[in-house]
Amino acid sequence: MDIIQNIMTQNDCYKSGKKITPSYIAVHDTGANNKYIKRYSQPDVQGIGKNPYNNHWNRPNVDKAVHFFVGALDNGDVAVVQALPTDKCYRSWHAGRGKYGTANDFAISFEICQDTTNMEYSLKAYNKAVELAAHLCSTYNIPVKNVLSHHELYKLGVASQHVDTDNWFPLFGKDMNTFRKDVETLMATVDVNKPDDWAKEAWEWGKKKGITDGTRPKDKITRQEVMQMLYKLNGGK
Repeated sequence: MDIIQNIMTQNDCYKSGKKITPSYIAVHDTGANNKYIKRYSQPDVQGIGKNPYNNHWNRPNVDKAVHFFVGALDNGDVAVVQALPTDKCYRSWHAGRGKYGTANDFAISFEICQDTTNMEYSLKAYNKAVELAAHLCSTYNIPVKNVLSHHELYKLGVASQHVDTDNWFPLFGKDMNTFRKDVETLMATVDVNKPDDWAKEAWEWGKKKGITDGTRPKDKITRQEVMQMLYKLNGGK
């Protein structure tokens, strides 16, 4: 999927440099009637827009950070902006702490910019968040049942007491159960024979080198297929 890169290099979370292996996805909403990503993500790149108040999250002494924001660009289009690296997945500061620990240690996270006054935008943002969650489930092999809201993580004892997304989704006929169902439905329609844009160059390289036969780029891989690919990469020796 299309994701705008705008890594928060001035945020203390980024500077801490800690990494995780994500096994859950944490879904948050911002809890404020401001649909614009520029409120949180700066500088202004690819149409995000400029934040004139300097209250964004890409600065020191901000004790929160997520991997992605879903919301409106300056022109109103709904988009996804990446704020922390996920190739070597940085540990984000999104969940707080519960009685059993913190989901920061195992969840990749995103915030949806909330606007309870605009249901047309809300549905577009919801659908974009579904697309992002499906993408992350596929990329990290995370089961859809592990896609949880902040409130659900709180009830598991691994997050602070927040109500998102229960404070917003029901306003337009959705909840986390419908969210997970929509993620599953979208994943079932994904073309396994077409690589994502971010993987196209590497996929073509693998085909040219004879490491892969070029089929099923989004399908699951078996251990024998891994060994065969490594065998080819080493020249068949």
